[in-house]
Amino acid sequence: MRWTENTHKNSGCPILAASLFLPLGWDSTNSPHVLGSLILTSIVSSLKRLTPLLASILLLALTIPAFAQAPPATANRFVVVLDAAHGGDDSGGTLKDPSGVANPEKAITVALSVRLRSLLAARGISVVTTRESDSAVDDDRRAEIANHAKAQACLSLHATQSGSGIHIFASSLPPAQPASIVPWKTAQAAWVTRSLALAGDLNSALLHAGMTVTLGRTALSSIDSMSCPAVAIEIAPEIPSGHSEPVSPSDSGYQTRVAQALAAAILEWRSNASRTEVANP
Repeated sequence: MRWTENTHKNSGCPILAASLFLPLGWDSTNSPHVLGSLILTSIVSSLKRLTPLLASILLLALTIPAFAQAPPATANRFVVVLDAAHGGDDSGGTLKDPSGVANPEKAITVALSVRLRSLLAARGISVVTTRESDSAVDDDRRAEIANHAKAQACLSLHATQSGSGIHIFASSLPPAQPASIVPWKTAQAAWVTRSLALAGDLNSALLHAGMTVTLGRTALSSIDSMSCPAVAIEIAPEIPSGHSEPVSPSDSGYQTRVAQALAAAILEWRSNASRTEVANP
C-alpha cells in the first residue's frame, strides 16, 4: 500500500468532582444524626400500637442491613461516527448524473450516511451521525461530536465528479505521541497510525467488492481535530467495463454497494480490539 501526499482539488468537494455520599441519618463522624433519631423514635412509637408479634417482625426487618445491588458494569460500546460533509448553505460540489441532472454534494453525502447507518445498526454497531438533514455543521462541531462519542472510527463522507472509484484520505499530520493536553487542531496526530490502519481495512473491503480505490493523505480541517481513528471517504463516478456510461455517486445502487463494502470493513475493524481501543492511542 503506497500513500501519496497531496492537496485534493476537484469539481466536487475540495476536501478534503468527586462526589461525597453521606447515608441518611448519619453524619461524617458516623454518629446518629438528629433527623435519623427522630425518624426512628417515630417508627418505634407507631410499633407500640401494633400487636406484639407484628411489632417484633417489623423491628427485626428494620435492624437487618439493606444491601443495594450495584448495577452491572456497562460494556464498552463500539461506536462509529458518520460525518456527512457539507449541509445548509454549504452545498459542496455539484455532480451531474448521465442524464444531466445536477445533484448537490450535500444531498449525496447524507443519503450515503443514512444507508450506511442502517447497515451498521443492523449489525449491532452504535452509530452517531453529525447530521441527517440539510443542516449546517461546522468543522469544529463535527470533531466535537466524534470526540464526545469516544468513537472507535469516524468516516467523513464526501462526493466528487472528478476521477473514478473511491478515494480514501487520512490526515497528513505527522504521527505524535499521546499527551495529557492535546492541541485542538492537531489532536489527530496521536491517532494517525490507527487511521492509516483503518484506511487499510476500508481499502481491502472496497477492492474485494470490485471497486477502484485511491489512497492519499491531505490536510483535513475537521479530522485533524479528532481524537479517534478517522478518514475521509470521497465517492467519485464508477467507470464500468466496456463502453457504459459512468455511474454517478448519486445512483442509489452504487451507494448501496459502497455502503455494504464499508460496513464489511467496519466489522473487520471491530474484530481487532487492539486497534479499536480508544482509551490509549
